[in-house]
Amino acid sequence: QVQLVESGGGSAQTGGSLRLSCATSGRTFSIYAMGWFRQAPGKDRDFVAAISISGRSTHYADSVKGRFTISRDNAANRVYLQMNSLQRDDTAVYYCIVGPNTGALRSGSAISWGQGTQVTVSS
Repeated sequence: QVQLVESGGGSAQTGGSLRLSCATSGRTFSIYAMGWFRQAPGKDRDFVAAISISGRSTHYADSVKGRFTISRDNAANRVYLQMNSLQRDDTAVYYCIVGPNTGALRSGSAISWGQGTQVTVSS
């Protein structure tokens, strides 16, 4: 399966920004939709964002809409999550995921999951 490695996590102040990156192995990146889920302590993994194979279609959870932007660079085999106007509730482990389409990713059906990267937002 596709191997995913997240990076870019860390700490930020409320109102600040972070940019997550997900690198994939192999050269089959362009056949998959990509997305991000997150999991806060004691909570289920929740959908954050997804992007289609072409990058022309994006979807966001209501909680992050207008603040987060997902993008992809197929030539570089990477997907990104730009997180702006961070809030305390954004604190979670963020997981990069791949799947056949954005609909599958939004429902939590993923072919592969990354190991996750911690994002901590404080006042």
